[in-house]
Amino acid sequence: MKRYLIFLSLMTAVMLSSCGGWRGGQSADEVADSLAQDSLAVDSLDDDFSHVQVPKAADELFDDFIFNFAGNKKLQFERILFPLKVVENGRHSRISRDKWKMEYFFMRQGYYTLLFDNERHMEIVKDTSVTRAVVEKIQFAEKTVRQYVFNRIRGAWMMTSINEIALSESHNASFLEFYRQFASDAKFQSAHLEKTVRFIGPDPDDDFSQMEGIITPDTWEAFAPQLPSKLLYNIAYGHPRREEGGQKVYVLRGVANGMELQMIFRRSGDTWRLNKLTT
Repeated sequence: MKRYLIFLSLMTAVMLSSCGGWRGGQSADEVADSLAQDSLAVDSLDDDFSHVQVPKAADELFDDFIFNFAGNKKLQFERILFPLKVVENGRHSRISRDKWKMEYFFMRQGYYTLLFDNERHMEIVKDTSVTRAVVEKIQFAEKTVRQYVFNRIRGAWMMTSINEIALSESHNASFLEFYRQFASDAKFQSAHLEKTVRFIGPDPDDDFSQMEGIITPDTWEAFAPQLPSKLLYNIAYGHPRREEGGQKVYVLRGVANGMELQMIFRRSGDTWRLNKLTT
């Protein structure tokens, strides 16, 4: 077992370094910062999607719709219920069509996150009966969550309102407060692992197979992925439960590169601990 752990550690270190934190050796936050400053990269999104015809099937799944909405200016203006209702810290206002600025959401940074209460709940992404979804812009420095609310009206997804709340008011408040420190503090990470963390990853010797193993705190450094700690874009489907629960599935998904990272955390007393890592 000891040899297997060492081998698994080395192979994962190679895979993670080749991923480079999702882009050429940069962390997820560095990718977000560099893209946000690159106006050409942002403007090219309009060029890429401006002539895209959105099929009716794209309205069945919110996942299909939001990519078109975030990259197609014409479609975005057609699918917002103007004047758009905005609630910020209890203050109500409205945005008229001529005042709206194109919102690219996670397209600028090239990845987004999904938070689920358990693995079974992950199936909601493929549920065509879902009629409500919220794109959450989670800003840790400001401790705010900006919620872009979408409803499917007569078969078509529409943005119907924006609601900005304090991070402490989020239905994921406890986990997000924990995650902020977990993503930015290596010592905190090591201290918040289960005694053994199950690992599942691609087999370097077989493209069609996966390998499994166990991570222990003393081997964690070789496995630890680079996680965004400043800004998250989360997509929430349907109506969240009022109580946060004792488990959280965190998914970090690339927009165009097919990369995906999954981490399962379990609540332990007043905090959370990593239970499973899938790359």
